Amino acid sequence: MTIEHVHPTDQAAAGTPETARTAEPTLPTEGDLRTLVGLVDYDTSRDPFPVIGWDALVWVVGNATQTAHFLESAYGMRREAYSGPETGNRDHKAFVLRSGDARFVIIGAVDPDSPLIAHHDRHGDGIVDVALEVPDVDRCVAWARAQGATVLVEPHDDTDEFGTVRSAALAAYGDTRHTLVDRSRYEGPYLPGFVARQSAFRASTHAEGSPIRAIDHVVGNVELGRMDEWVEFYRRVMGFTNMAEFVGDDIATEYSALMSKVVANGNHRVKFPLNEPAAGKKRSQIDEYLEFYRGPGVQHIALATDDILGCVDALRREGVEFLDTPDAYYDDPELRARIGQVRVPVEQLRRRGILVDRDEDGYLLQIFTRPLGDRPTVFFELIERHGSLGFGKGNFKALFQAIEREQQARGNL
Repeated sequence: MTIEHVHPTDQAAAGTPETARTAEPTLPTEGDLRTLVGLVDYDTSRDPFPVIGWDALVWVVGNATQTAHFLESAYGMRREAYSGPETGNRDHKAFVLRSGDARFVIIGAVDPDSPLIAHHDRHGDGIVDVALEVPDVDRCVAWARAQGATVLVEPHDDTDEFGTVRSAALAAYGDTRHTLVDRSRYEGPYLPGFVARQSAFRASTHAEGSPIRAIDHVVGNVELGRMDEWVEFYRRVMGFTNMAEFVGDDIATEYSALMSKVVANGNHRVKFPLNEPAAGKKRSQIDEYLEFYRGPGVQHIALATDDILGCVDALRREGVEFLDTPDAYYDDPELRARIGQVRVPVEQLRRRGILVDRDEDGYLLQIFTRPLGDRPTVFFELIERHGSLGFGKGNFKALFQAIEREQQARGNL
């Protein structure tokens, strides 16, 4: 299943702007990303599979028009580009949304015979493509092929009046893929076949723009016994390195358990925690995900912000629901001793249900939404880092207990 690269027809007839670019969003600088996501120095010339960062997260949903509006209205994302019947794409609609450095592409079938229908019927709303920016598509694909990766789409160019994008695609876990994108010779709004398109929606809550600045990490759930296989895939094929490992009591509750390992690219811009279920008294959150997504896939996306309090307040005003954190979490003397001083009083965190964790490098604040769609599958994490390069290890038990309460309410524990 691929996104068709159809060229725009009559832009004026489609009601699009005459120029390809909308006003540029405020993008985080390299210095910002060092703080937001833990970016580190990296020499791409010595890497046979150099990855610069995220290009886009591509979603397949049941109704792209409404999902795009939801992400604009609730999350403050901004519409930048569009492909659909008005531009000559008869198969589906695709909306390109941006918030800071985070780009989502939301696609939904128009043609009743579109292959997107079968994909959505199986998986529900979710991410089909974690697209990565690379400086040399051919170099990456040649290396990946030599390491045994499955090449779904061979390197090729897509060209329009704004330049050329070179891309290819590799298979990952389940039906997930990684499109490799080099857009260094392109000045259009997204890809050939898309036209610049802003939304008529004007939000009051996010009047100053969304506080979401970047993608921090993307978490994948895989089947029992396959986590190490996919960790090795990212190490062997993409040259990623092991960043963290969570097993045993680190990541278990009274009822359920899972195992998790984190791999990252050279500059730590792209981080992939990979989870698999582990033996427990009851079904873990990974088991539930695998059942309802009908296979492995992206479980959640961590979105970096430099104002998690303001972000949570704004999202709640728009109806976004978060997992509840019990008061006992904030009253725990061990927590108070471990976290020390953070930028806001703990009572402010308690009021919003925000979790806090500290490691040797600093601390982080984080909170998790309830599932975004009808199936209990994909959700968001909001994260604000203050030096910490971790993933909230000290919060795992509290988080998983909160998820188990939700599973119990759904009858899935």
